[in-house]
Amino acid sequence: EVQLVESGGGLVQAGGSLRLSCAASGFTFDDYSISWFRQAPGKEREGLSCIILSNGSTYYGDSAKGRFRISSDNAKNTVYLQILSLKPEDTAVYYCAADYLSCLDFTSPPATGAFINFWGVGTQVTVSR
Repeated sequence: EVQLVESGGGLVQAGGSLRLSCAASGFTFDDYSISWFRQAPGKEREGLSCIILSNGSTYYGDSAKGRFRISSDNAKNTVYLQILSLKPEDTAVYYCAADYLSCLDFTSPPATGAFINFWGVGTQVTVSR
């Protein structure tokens, strides 16, 4: 059974940073890609970044370029999303998702995750002014 568990969210002051983690299990890690999405209240889900775990290739959505960095520790079956210089508009629930082999969703932006089957339950990030 595929399981994705996000952690690392919380309440942070604007200007601070966070590192979110996505711990994966139930599948061959290197055969998949892991993406990060977020959804703020009243807004559509937004694709942030994706990493192909077999080769480390990364993709970023337009809103994530510059302040977001995705990385993986394949030995720990974990993917990270570092967010720098947090802004109140970064307040959202952050989700990781697993897809087989590629970051296809991110090759035709905007990435929506509509065809990704495996999702975590999310971690809340709240940025105060």
